[in-house]
Amino acid sequence: MAERPSGRGETYGGQTREQRAADRRERLVAAAVQLFAAREYDDVTVADVCSLARVSKRYFYDHFTDREALVLVLHREVNGWLLTQIAASAPRRADSLDGALRPMLATLVRLLAEHPQRARIIYINAPRMELRRRGVLREEADLFGRLLAPLAPALRADVVRYKRTILALIAGISEVLIDWVWHDMQDPADPLVDHLTGLCVSILRS
Repeated sequence: MAERPSGRGETYGGQTREQRAADRRERLVAAAVQLFAAREYDDVTVADVCSLARVSKRYFYDHFTDREALVLVLHREVNGWLLTQIAASAPRRADSLDGALRPMLATLVRLLAEHPQRARIIYINAPRMELRRRGVLREEADLFGRLLAPLAPALRADVVRYKRTILALIAGISEVLIDWVWHDMQDPADPLVDHLTGLCVSILRS
């Protein structure tokens, strides 16, 4: 039996107001992932998201100012999840660029293959918002730059060159992944990891 609301309306159905709000937000985000992964950005409306999430528009605007804000939040959360997993896969000690890069790139490709909806959010829909795309590239470049710095002392001696090299490397990886995701990840993952690792090592060694 549903719990009757208290005098202040704090608890209903066994949930506090904060719990109900968190549940609505979670449903909105889950619905957005599903819709933006299946359709183009312009083909998804706030009403579509609310309908799938079974949340009224009034509650949507408690969490997001508009559709673009929803996608930005969604992209930030999904990309944050991806970067956290990549960082966790980085070897504590690596004696070569290949040894450092391969596990991180393997994790990146594996997670995209296992979560195709999230892959499309990161690499298909959100990149159309160029400012956010550039910010994401810099976040990823900062992560890889920190993790690879001990293995590239000669390149790191020129800080500006090192940062630009890493940024170019990450931009290249992103474009290859966009193409892979765009074609529904039909090509096998293992050769992709080999190609990306070889590309990165070649750029860093050059």
